Amino acid sequence: MKGPLFYSKILLFGEHGINKGSKGLSIPYNFYNGGLKVDDTESDIAKRSNQSLRGFVGHVEKLQAEEPELVTFDLATLKLNVEAGMYFDSSIPQGYGIGSSGALVAAIYDQYAENKITILENLTQEKLLTLKKIFSKMESYFHGTSSGLDPLNSYLSIPILINSHDSIEATGIPMQNLEGKGAIFLLDSGIVKETAPMVQIFMESLKDKGFRAMIKNQFLKYTDASIESFLQGDARALFSNTKKLSKVVFNNFKPMIPVQFHELWQKGIETNDYYLKLCGSGGGGYILGFAPDIARAKEALTGHKVEVVYQF
Repeated sequence: MKGPLFYSKILLFGEHGINKGSKGLSIPYNFYNGGLKVDDTESDIAKRSNQSLRGFVGHVEKLQAEEPELVTFDLATLKLNVEAGMYFDSSIPQGYGIGSSGALVAAIYDQYAENKITILENLTQEKLLTLKKIFSKMESYFHGTSSGLDPLNSYLSIPILINSHDSIEATGIPMQNLEGKGAIFLLDSGIVKETAPMVQIFMESLKDKGFRAMIKNQFLKYTDASIESFLQGDARALFSNTKKLSKVVFNNFKPMIPVQFHELWQKGIETNDYYLKLCGSGGGGYILGFAPDIARAKEALTGHKVEVVYQF
């Protein structure tokens, strides 16, 4: 058995802010993917993945028992396949903020959910929100809490615009221009991270009145403005807004930025060669970058691994 492939995703904007009312924009990143397999089950990677799946099956079973009206699974077949050594064969780096657990959740739902909502039907607001809720409950096994957006993006493989908690929609993004100078890129921190501790730091910070005010008056404002300028294809406004966002994140989210990248982060703001922001929850993995001139940014980041994900 070999299941269909599910892609990684990049949350361009909205990390930490979605739960506090900001907009969010998530796009598929087809460079990495994963799928369920039941062959070559003897490798160490396959065995580790299978072990993780065994725990996840227990979580899925509990979810079905608690909320059968939300989702049910063909648990008998799922358990049988896991016993046979099924694993998630994935090229998506784990702990890098680009949706490795989201792709796994999407694959399990696709293969084993009963009466599933498929990508071929008319995806109404109600159906999208139901999917998001199911995926949120499924993915919470890996992170403690989950918005459900990563699996949703992976499952649908289309850009998703989050307007608010109860308003999400599939959206179009401007066409790439591979000759363009401007680019969005991933910067590899070389550090595997865990999402839960970063979420915990954020939740603790929210107890501070000044931090809450900064989120409301600056972070959410520049996040929403960045999304709007990106979707409108307004590069000048996009770089202006991402610079402001980069500053706000640098000044207020330092514990989530690996220490060895503090200087590099500040350098981008000062030189205007690039602007960095968190990719997902922060703490390591990938850092997201926006460059008015990608050649100049690469030069400024010599010695670091840069992956271009979108050019304009």
